[in-house]
Amino acid sequence: MMNFITLARDHWAAILVPIGFVMGWYFDKQEDQKLTAFRNKSLLFRRELKPGEEVTWK
Repeated sequence: MMNFITLARDHWAAILVPIGFVMGWYFDKQEDQKLTAFRNKSLLFRRELKPGEEVTWK
């Protein structure tokens, strides 16, 4: 029976690629959450809100 170290050494690319994808997705979501606070506050993206439209920052 193969132990975990041998299995990981033989298939390191198949292990690291999905882990890297999930970590990148997670960090991207965190950055989107952080940047949402600044949306509609900057001069570049400022606009008049439509009647009944909520602001995107809280």
